[in-house]
Amino acid sequence: MRLTTSITAIAASTGLTIIMSAGVAQAEDFGRRATTYEVTISNITKGQVFSPPVLVTHSRGVALFTLGEPALPELAIVAEDGDGEPLVDLVSTLPQVADAQATSDPLVPGASAVYEVHSFRGFGVLSIVAMMVNTNDAFFAIDSEALPRFRGITRTYHALGYDAGSEGNNEHCAFVPGPACPEDSGNDRSVDDAEGFVHIHNGVHGIADLEADAYDWRNPVAKVTVRRVR
Repeated sequence: MRLTTSITAIAASTGLTIIMSAGVAQAEDFGRRATTYEVTISNITKGQVFSPPVLVTHSRGVALFTLGEPALPELAIVAEDGDGEPLVDLVSTLPQVADAQATSDPLVPGASAVYEVHSFRGFGVLSIVAMMVNTNDAFFAIDSEALPRFRGITRTYHALGYDAGSEGNNEHCAFVPGPACPEDSGNDRSVDDAEGFVHIHNGVHGIADLEADAYDWRNPVAKVTVRRVR
């Protein structure tokens, strides 16, 4: 798992939403002038709602996940329940992290939201994760993508859908928290047939309660645009 020693030890409607960061306290603790970025996330799926995204600016010494290796428990919570707070609590303790945010609103198909994040010199990459909620444990992500170095410069990334490997993809509503399932269906966890490692998700196949025509996807699933504003 490509993680730092520190982290291992700690081991709805469409439209445009503007969400501002609470601050840059961690960056300012280092006594350096923070840079500010505007991050636009667009849901380009047909039927997958995204949980409130987690955004992290950091150095290249940190990764939220590694393909082929087990997911952090805190990442599994994002992928299974759409809850980003435990992951933010974890990474916020790391000196390699400049800014970590658990946002508050889901993102429906066709919608975009704009977030403000902060970083500073030596912390030049951005990672984002969010659950694809009409699944057992799928999440979309960009992993350690470069932040624009100069004001006014924009970078665009396309996020893929990943499988946390922490829960079996049984597609039963008893184990799926999204709006595809009745509100009273619950969100139990089933580890039967869980793969045990992060990998590219192979989609929804209509084997139980989820209709493939409505909830399957083809990568990419999200468009992420990052612009340095100051």
